Amino acid sequence: MRVLHAAAEVFPLVKTGGLADVVGALPRALVRQGADVRLVLPGYPAIVDAVLHQKTVVELGPLFGAGRVMLRLGTMPYSHVKAYVVDAPWLYRRAGGPYQAADGSEWPDNLQRFALLGWMAAHLAAGELDPDWMPDVLHAHDWHAALACAYMSAHPGTTAASVFTVHNLAYQGLFSPHDFAQLGLPLHFMQSHGVEFHGQLSFMKAGLKYARRVTTVSPNYAREIATHEFGCGLDGVIRSRGGDVSGILNGVDGEVWNPATDSGLAARYSAADLAGKPRNKAALQKEMGLAAKPGVPLFGVVSRLTAQKGLDLVLAALPALLRQGAQLVVQGSGDPVLEAAFSAAAHAHPGQVAVRVGYDESLAHRLIAGADVILVPSRFEPCGLTQLYGLRYGTLPLVRRVGGLADTVVDADEGALREGRATGFAFDAATPAALEAAIERALALYAQPQRWRALMLSAMAQDFSWDGAADRYLGLYRSLLSPRE
Repeated sequence: MRVLHAAAEVFPLVKTGGLADVVGALPRALVRQGADVRLVLPGYPAIVDAVLHQKTVVELGPLFGAGRVMLRLGTMPYSHVKAYVVDAPWLYRRAGGPYQAADGSEWPDNLQRFALLGWMAAHLAAGELDPDWMPDVLHAHDWHAALACAYMSAHPGTTAASVFTVHNLAYQGLFSPHDFAQLGLPLHFMQSHGVEFHGQLSFMKAGLKYARRVTTVSPNYAREIATHEFGCGLDGVIRSRGGDVSGILNGVDGEVWNPATDSGLAARYSAADLAGKPRNKAALQKEMGLAAKPGVPLFGVVSRLTAQKGLDLVLAALPALLRQGAQLVVQGSGDPVLEAAFSAAAHAHPGQVAVRVGYDESLAHRLIAGADVILVPSRFEPCGLTQLYGLRYGTLPLVRRVGGLADTVVDADEGALREGRATGFAFDAATPAALEAAIERALALYAQPQRWRALMLSAMAQDFSWDGAADRYLGLYRSLLSPRE
């Protein structure tokens, strides 16, 4: 089976969130199960410079404002998965992030940049760009690649099936309707039953409407986005797809996230030998300037600092946490107001609160290994990977019971503890009081070392490998295979 994944990010080359982790790990897991998998990626500098052994497949004339577009085929470093690189220097080779300039403003030509990605993916799926390889399935990820599904629908000769995965419905790729003419799609696509969305042009809606099947990154999130509360205005579109929408839970790359082999840690450890865990805590306390108190519970945050992630709730609950002597370490960036508020808290409580603004992958590993509890109090969370990393590292997740957090963390209530099913702490209402109550329960259990250790071992015993997710995706692909396979 031949599968082409189209996405705007891939770990470890370009990452702003969990999308990159998925695109870095899922194709490799599919290859392990026998699939012939390739990626198609924008030619950002980090990708052009890192993909190995690139050879030109085709050179095209001007497209979407780019004076020259070349499609090259190479091999991903680390995973060795084959990857097409869409080399369009005018659109992709620039300083800044994949979607924004260094000052945080959206690139004004994002419509052209990601329309080109979708166009190239669709034409690869149609067999028009690489005569030596044509996929059976095109799997497009999030709004950046969603237009591929519309281009495939508009192309009568395409036999490949399309799958579209929603990683976060809140980010939809909305543009002016006046830009529709630049896409080269038939006019009827710009209607309410097409890509038009409340007077705007929506890339996300293109994926939802035109993909053969739509998936999300957890079963619970698939149900949530069909409701008004979580549907971001697209719940009606999602409900109209009925059984075509399903959720497949993300996995964890066990080669990247494994405390027994993680070379960046102060000490490696495993469920069979937890001796290294407190050494990582001591190293983190020293690195971040926290008081060296091994018996004090250490709470951690690795997150974008946004209201969606519930970080304002953490700020509101912080006084209660500190009154009980606990420590907090935060790594992340995002809302300048939240960044400033956490930095002010660290200044006001030296030795008890530490903040590192920005994202550092190696620090994220050290933080998760060194903390006792990882906080993920999101208002909504399609899947969440941080809580899965916490489970792997015996760092108990404290989460709000939404989306994939509800699918992956079993609350340590008395019944679950007694039955050995508990893996963390969960709460329901998006309020400081509800978060404070969950923190209180975590602190009470932390004061009982034997029960805490049993909960850690239960967490570390969970299996959220990508192999299971890859098997479910292969089942989905097989159900869509065209007669030519």
